[in-house]
Formats: sequence, C-alpha cells, structure tokens
Amino acid sequence: MSETTVRDERGAAFSTLVTSQDTATGLRDDPHQAILESAKKVGSLLKREGHSFALAGSVAVHAHGGSVRLQHDVDFCVLREDAEAVAATLTEAGLTVVEPPEDWLWKSRCMGQDVDLLFELGHEPVTAEMLGRTTQLPLDSVQMPVLAATDLLWSLLASFSEHHCDFGAVLPIARALREKVDWTRVRENASDRPMPDAFLYLLEKLQVIPVRKAS
Repeated sequence: MSETTVRDERGAAFSTLVTSQDTATGLRDDPHQAILESAKKVGSLLKREGHSFALAGSVAVHAHGGSVRLQHDVDFCVLREDAEAVAATLTEAGLTVVEPPEDWLWKSRCMGQDVDLLFELGHEPVTAEMLGRTTQLPLDSVQMPVLAATDLLWSLLASFSEHHCDFGAVLPIARALREKVDWTRVRENASDRPMPDAFLYLLEKLQVIPVRKAS
C-alpha cells in the first residue's frame, strides 16, 4: 500500500492511501465501471454509518435506467450540516476529503475517481425534504438512495443559463426519465426561467412530453 500526497487548491496537504488492488483490477481501462465501483463503495460507506444522502448526477441517471456512458465523476447530495460527519466517515475509510474554493461542495477521491459531495443542486440548497423524496434503487448489486427523477431532471434544467445551455446533453436524459418525472412540478418551477422553459417547449415539439394545457 503506497501513500500519495494530495493538495487542494488552497495548498493544504492531505494524505490518502491508494491500494495496489485499485490499479490491479484494470478499472482504469474502463471508466464507466470504475465510476460505478467508486459510487458503490462510497454509497456503502455512507449507508453503513446511517448518513442521509442521495446519489445524484449521471450515475443517478444510470440507476434510474438511463443508458448513459459514465465518463466523469460521482455525485452525492448531502446536507451542509452533515458535511463534517460524512467527511469523517470517508476519512476513516482511507479516503481524502478536501474543501475547494467553491462553497457548495466538498471533493473526495475513491478508486481513482472524483467524488463530489454536493450541498447545493441546481443553485438551490440540498434539503431534508429532497433527501426524503429519494428512491431506493440498485446500483449493480448495491441498493442506495437515489435522487428522485423529478429532482434529478430539474437540477439539470435549473443549471441552464445564457452561458451554459447544453440542451443536447440533457435531452436523452429527459427521454429516459420521462415516465418517472412529475412534469407539472417541473413546469411550475420553470415558469419564470426562460432557459428551462425553452427546453420544455423543445420536449413538447419533439413529442417527448405532452403539450401543456392552456390555462
């Protein structure tokens, strides 16, 4: 077992243990499976210690049945007030947790993969109510709380702005989750936001969702 020193963007030094098993499994040649294994490991740790959390991001889409090819990081939603306890659990398991300059997440590494601990989603705080709406779903062989499809889809739409508006990336996710999403609630949330509202109009024109009824 070798020790690797990791520094966050503030220059603080941290140490993490990287086992030879992580590199020997060949997961580095398969980013999709490596991300799944990382999500399963972290989710299992948080479950074991009884933390409130939700799997989010692309891995949550995968858990909901979306056929996405995982290529980036693992996202977990946690309450800001639980951050210290969650970080302690991961640290005791040999993982590293760092505080980047951004104040809406902490970051970790597991099996060579980035793991984000999110306190905000779609520019809104993660709440106990949000975590209470999670769905228990299997990620391969590990059951864990996964962000509800409506919250997951809305978090993607809420991130749209004039500077970031990638409809193409979210369209296949909307198609995959459409039977699980409360579109009435999504439309209510989007009513005063031009970019999400434009995306919903696109979904209507593509017949992904029904045309909204005139009020």
